[in-house]
Amino acid sequence: MVSKPTGSINTVLFDWDGTLFDSATAGLAAFQKTFDEIGAAFTLEFYEANYAPNWYTMYQALNIPEDRWRATDELWLQHYGEQPPRLVEGALETVVELGRRGYRLGIVTSGTELRVSKEIHAVGLASAFEVLVTNESTVNKKPHPEGLEHAMRLLGVARESCSYVGDSAQDIEMGRNARVLTVAVPSGYPTSRQLAEANPHIRINTISDLLLHMTPLEF
Repeated sequence: MVSKPTGSINTVLFDWDGTLFDSATAGLAAFQKTFDEIGAAFTLEFYEANYAPNWYTMYQALNIPEDRWRATDELWLQHYGEQPPRLVEGALETVVELGRRGYRLGIVTSGTELRVSKEIHAVGLASAFEVLVTNESTVNKKPHPEGLEHAMRLLGVARESCSYVGDSAQDIEMGRNARVLTVAVPSGYPTSRQLAEANPHIRINTISDLLLHMTPLEF
């Protein structure tokens, strides 16, 4: 872990899946049902070895033709939607408290806008985030910095005042590529095992621990 001061930070951008939203279990079940229906050779071992926030890399590894990716996405969304929405423990309180402390908040995710927007509303956080950057918002996917750079432009904030909180090495790499403060928090996704190797500026054990680093802003 590399130390970096948080005193200049006034904006916190979050990854969604795994970081704030507890989607790991429901997501895996949806993948299993989806790939079984389309006849792809998906196993738990494959998932553990190949899962990435940009899951089109899994589609490629499973030799799913690109012209079938959209239909595969829609099938996954159908099965994923069968599960009730649930935040990571402590996420609601953390987001609300950060807002109370004066931080500007946003989401930068690989998820689709329809699905993530629906989930944000379902868990009562619709008014918490000023910006939502999703899969449809960018051409280049994680770990390319385009998503974070787009969010910062929309907010009109400098990278020096911005942090990104994520649960995968790709999240941390994207944050470093965008030259913002990176915060790593583990989740139920296999990618969390590589967090330490990604060398984030800050590592926390739970999302609630973020409040230990983001003290109230002075106005």
